[in-house]
Amino acid sequence: MDGVTLAQVAARFGLVLRGDPDARVTRVATLKDAGAGAVSFLTNPRYRKYLEGTAATAVVLDAATSGDCKVAALIADNPYAAYARIAAWLHPEPPASAGVHPSAVVEPSARVAASASVGPQVVIEAGCEIGERAVIGAGSVLGADSVVGADSRLAARVVLYRRVRIGARCLIHSGVVLGADGFGIAQDRDGWVKVPQLGGVRIGDDVEIGANTTIDRGAIDDTVIEDDVKLDNQIQIGHNVRVGAHTAIAGCVGISGSSTIGQRCMIGGMVGIAGHLEICDGVAVLGLSMVSRSITEPGIYSSGLPVSEAGAWRRVVARLRHLDELFDRVRRLERPAGRSDPEPS
Repeated sequence: MDGVTLAQVAARFGLVLRGDPDARVTRVATLKDAGAGAVSFLTNPRYRKYLEGTAATAVVLDAATSGDCKVAALIADNPYAAYARIAAWLHPEPPASAGVHPSAVVEPSARVAASASVGPQVVIEAGCEIGERAVIGAGSVLGADSVVGADSRLAARVVLYRRVRIGARCLIHSGVVLGADGFGIAQDRDGWVKVPQLGGVRIGDDVEIGANTTIDRGAIDDTVIEDDVKLDNQIQIGHNVRVGAHTAIAGCVGISGSSTIGQRCMIGGMVGIAGHLEICDGVAVLGLSMVSRSITEPGIYSSGLPVSEAGAWRRVVARLRHLDELFDRVRRLERPAGRSDPEPS
């Protein structure tokens, strides 16, 4: 992009402009490193120290902070979201060339839209459907009867097993595997018996799935990821899980089979969620937490212990070993006073 004026930026995204409407911007940059022609943003108070000296042409920020801005200000109720939209406008994805690469293998019964782009070494099996303007990256494999919706983009080396359905405008990063068998095994006297995984995976519209994330197919019914879900890298989602619309999940989370995550939830990094439970809408779970029971009330939940100095942590662990002994001592002391036994939490 050759650049746009700040007046155009403000008008396009509904922002209040304080500064020269004819100043032009071509890119985005951090407050610290920005120069002429760059748009930056401020949302985290930790970076406010860079505001006074920034060389950006304009800064996206809220009204309360705009008085401290020495350059042009683009004032927004939600500066980070406004910045994201501006960045996407100034730095669009390069358009893909429509057509099927000569090295791709496409079964005759597959339906590939004329406007779609199929890269080198792609394999598309029988019964697949590729929508308008969809992009299938190099080396990807689409199992039989899978569907990729219009304007969705699969990066290189994405694998869809059979009967995986991806909605419109999705972004699937490299290394993602959708529809592998879930961990279904039955114990018998002579060992383990594999339980056939007969369901599929359904991905809604506007979903993003990060690199090397895996989502297992359902055992009988489908595993479902609803609209506008955002998944980070290296997440494991077990069979028959349902993730509600507009939920965001950070990296290295593990969700065991048949659990349901509500809408508009936020799950922090390395959270573990046990199987066959439900998390209601509007729940935030902080990183490193273990969810072992259903959550029925919206709110913020945590079970991870924050980092501390090593010596202090060892003392805490040593004291935890004596917790049962301490409990028994307190119970013996309180009985003569007529108090009831303390209930373990």
